Amino acid sequence: MLRIAVPNKGSLSDAARETLIEAGYRQRRDSKELVFVDPDNSVEFFYLRPRDIAIYVAKGTLDAGLTGRDLFLDAQVGDAAEELMALGFARSTFHFAAPSGAFTSVAELAGKRIATSYDGLLSDYLKSSAIDTNKIVHLDGAVESSVKLGVADAIADVVETGSTLKAAGMEIFGEPILRSEAILIGQTGKHPAGLDKLIQRLHGVLVAREYVMVDYDVPRAHMEAALKVTPGLESPTISPLADDDWVAVRSMAKKKDMNRIMDELYEMGAKAILASAIHAIRL
Repeated sequence: MLRIAVPNKGSLSDAARETLIEAGYRQRRDSKELVFVDPDNSVEFFYLRPRDIAIYVAKGTLDAGLTGRDLFLDAQVGDAAEELMALGFARSTFHFAAPSGAFTSVAELAGKRIATSYDGLLSDYLKSSAIDTNKIVHLDGAVESSVKLGVADAIADVVETGSTLKAAGMEIFGEPILRSEAILIGQTGKHPAGLDKLIQRLHGVLVAREYVMVDYDVPRAHMEAALKVTPGLESPTISPLADDDWVAVRSMAKKKDMNRIMDELYEMGAKAILASAIHAIRL
């Protein structure tokens, strides 16, 4: 039975749960459950602190896990575990920040105190950037208050909208330390039964979220032009209609382009243009 770690709380938790449900796996209904078995898919889910997931997977206690790239790298498990795929949700950026005007470049942090909840991730970045400071101040939360309280000169933290930093009178400076999102991780070099199916299903969910199915009728004389607008992944499906001068077309299209595509099809004479959601897909 495949053993998978899932975040038990926080910003990753709900999105991870919904993604697994869309992928066809059953999930717990009670947030107090720490273990949940899905016998139909031969999977056992363990609901853990997001920060601990990389450690369990790296030690081989669990086969795979859903966590954040920032948390995975911060765990510093070396090559015992690896990122298997990006999941496209819970995106954030890891940045340096300080009071407005205090710093203009990351190089100015040499010798300064930097507060963070991500000691491992920050330490690795400072070493790779040749910034000489051993004054990393570990805090478990409310990092943005550390400068005002006099325990740090700058901070390194995950930034989603930046509103919390602005409210604390802070500003971002320098290039991003890391761009993070939810990822699937597994033991390096290990491929337990069921892992390929999990990856395939999750990939199907990501593609289904990105695409829609578009159906429309178009005059046969304009068919070639219409197919250039909706080429599909492989090739569109074309069906004859009772009126020989018309054909029906079905094709996958990028969701973000859908309104532009519908406009172009309409302008070339297409009718009954319909875009519908894709709930599941295998490529």
